[in-house]
Amino acid sequence: MSDPREATVLAKLSPLDRFLPVWILLAMSSGLALGRLVPAVQTVLNSVKIGQTSLPIALGLLLMMYPVLAKVRYEDMGHVTGDRKLLWLSLLLNWIIGPALMFALAWIFLADQPAFRTGLIVIGLARCIAMVLIWNDLACGDREAAALLVAINSVFQILAYALLGTFYLKILPEWLGLDSQDVQFSTWEITKAVLIFLGIPLVAGFLTRRFGIRAKGREWYEQKFIPRIGPLALYGLLFTIVVMFALQGDAIVNHPFSVIQIAIPLLVYFALMWSISYFLGTRIHLGYPKTATLAFTAAGNNFELAIAVSIGVWGVTSGQALAGVIGPLIEVPALVALVYFSLWLRRLFNTERVSHNK
Repeated sequence: MSDPREATVLAKLSPLDRFLPVWILLAMSSGLALGRLVPAVQTVLNSVKIGQTSLPIALGLLLMMYPVLAKVRYEDMGHVTGDRKLLWLSLLLNWIIGPALMFALAWIFLADQPAFRTGLIVIGLARCIAMVLIWNDLACGDREAAALLVAINSVFQILAYALLGTFYLKILPEWLGLDSQDVQFSTWEITKAVLIFLGIPLVAGFLTRRFGIRAKGREWYEQKFIPRIGPLALYGLLFTIVVMFALQGDAIVNHPFSVIQIAIPLLVYFALMWSISYFLGTRIHLGYPKTATLAFTAAGNNFELAIAVSIGVWGVTSGQALAGVIGPLIEVPALVALVYFSLWLRRLFNTERVSHNK
């Protein structure tokens, strides 16, 4: 008997999430048209800046991050009692194996494209804290475990992102004898971008959740308030994409294969990271729900943060920022396919177990 939660994965996605690649493509097209029809848009956007980021773009990035971080269940971080194997394996996958794998793929596939290569590494460091809750639920994973891991990743990114960025962009390439002189950045620039575009919405999201639940209760907050503000993240993302493509339309039109160059290592990353995580979860006997949660929290990435950091450090017209934008365009169909594969494995496992018991 199949779990009713398995019925039509795509149908269970909201229209906004289901057609995310379509919205992104429309935003790209709109941005290209805007750049061609209104050449003065760059002057207007750059009239007021926060560091290297124009104020309108900065507001779009903050809007993009806030609903995600208001959804995180920070109160569950203290409940780390019975799932220590899951917790430590998740930390290993998310903060050691994942970034290392993306680093390797970036250098294998994009060694001669420093901006795209750097963009992929930045994506690899940004662990998923948003869409993973959707993928986990669709795959019938453990909701409480997913909420815990997302909360831990949210806080860990504040503490570790800039240091890991320096390690993978500068220190490790030097140790391996790789030429990374074409990548210019400073640890402080990454730290500042993380503090602004993750720190501010993190504090705002935490306070919103704390006082919202205290005033109205958890059920009202999660069932009524979060669905109302949830679409703001997509609007912020689409606004940022429109602006980016308005500003760098010529570069994109002149290099149409950039999307394919970025997409290939991303697809390899999703497949390998999910498979490794699922295999390890199975080996230590976590059971299907927690194994699925482990696999999807490890395979997904926080493209909103990657885009924000890339724009804050290298600018809105950079190849790093373009790589971040291509990310969710590839992630949605890839993770939907992995959800179907995960549910197939679940049915296979249950069938084999029933046959064995007979």
